[in-house]
Amino acid sequence: MRNVISISLLVFFLGARIASAGENWPQWRGPEGNGTTDAEGLAVTWSETENIVWRAWLPGWSGATPVVWDDRIFAHSPDAGGAQTSANPREGYRKMFQPVGGRGAGSKWSLLLCLNAADGKALWTRQLDEGNQLSGKQNLTSPSPATDGEHVWSMTGSGELVCFDLDGAEVWRRNIQEDYGKFGINWGYAASPLLYRDRLIVPVLHGFKTNDPSYVLAVDKLTGETLWKTERVTTAVAESPDAYSTPQIWNGAGTDQIIINGADVVTGHDPAGGAELWRIGGLNPGKGKNYRVVASPVISAGMIFAPSRRNPLLALAPAGEGNPPTLAWNTKRGPDVPTPVSDGKYLYIIDDRGVAWCHDAKTGELKYKERTATGTFSGSAVLADSKIYANAENGQTIVLAASPEFELLAINQLDDDYTLASPVIAGGRIYVRTSAALYCIADAAGPENESP
Repeated sequence: MRNVISISLLVFFLGARIASAGENWPQWRGPEGNGTTDAEGLAVTWSETENIVWRAWLPGWSGATPVVWDDRIFAHSPDAGGAQTSANPREGYRKMFQPVGGRGAGSKWSLLLCLNAADGKALWTRQLDEGNQLSGKQNLTSPSPATDGEHVWSMTGSGELVCFDLDGAEVWRRNIQEDYGKFGINWGYAASPLLYRDRLIVPVLHGFKTNDPSYVLAVDKLTGETLWKTERVTTAVAESPDAYSTPQIWNGAGTDQIIINGADVVTGHDPAGGAELWRIGGLNPGKGKNYRVVASPVISAGMIFAPSRRNPLLALAPAGEGNPPTLAWNTKRGPDVPTPVSDGKYLYIIDDRGVAWCHDAKTGELKYKERTATGTFSGSAVLADSKIYANAENGQTIVLAASPEFELLAINQLDDDYTLASPVIAGGRIYVRTSAALYCIADAAGPENESP
């Protein structure tokens, strides 16, 4: 009884902390749009029985990262029932990407879940669309939601774009494929919408399975109406026009610009009307046919870090108000899938193999290259409290010191499952999504692990 009271008080205290701290994680790359937050006092170590505030079982596995606003968490998930269908006819390849254990993924629906941040209990669930397909390492629920504290927006790989209020009432919905043609991306649509002021920015960079042009779309967040649609011209061939990356906002030229990497180039766009303001090549120096881009651009201290398919990563520096950025440096050892993170002084890359690279953000000088853990990393690193957190697919989260000197602080293991989502930090807590569950982590928390 005493332990139950202690846990209840802890949950109450941490719930109050969330409401008062005002630390939210409103979209995939967090409050700053670059995977960083000013949160402090975060947990460094945890396990299934250490520093777990609560564990919420999820219907199915997804690569989508949850978002948090005050006392509410929003997460995408397939339904739990039935066998997942495959968009890939190679059965052996499909099985390679199935979760080893835990929950599978249903084929009936894509869902938006709203959970209580105090205890992980479900507040409501809404159906986004019908059907779910496996495509490589992802399914149709891969794009992450976004929220402004009054509404929440969800996009699925089938092109369904839906707006709800925070109580789950549907405000509007539309289907991007029905409006502008089928997505022709090889491994299924996975970019998350970027919430910017009164609009959502939706990139559709494709070409492997279509002759239709790529484009960038701005949608009014309150009505769902198209504000503008701009074709993004490319000379990339075969699979190289495809991109799974999410745009970011850069202000290095004196005004906000939408930054998009993919299809062999980095481009800057006017948020008001979508016009392309500049483009810089070099993401595919050998004109390879399979240079699809997964990792998103990183904006920090005026710099743009634009990954490609590992080689190269371009570091672009501001060149004065009204001017496009210029190339400051590049590296042949960028990531493929995980997006890097920067504190403005240093750029930290945790690549797909778990190797950590630290570069001086301004000059590119290599500070260290060290292996952190075995396994594959698909989730993107986040930075807070002078620490870097990154999830491996096997349920491990590595914790590094955010420093030019390598220091591995911890390797934390949760259920050994299929973990694709990035860590989330809000209200002094860390949220880690595995294929089976969403974990809420905080220092000195007692376990509250109910059976599924």
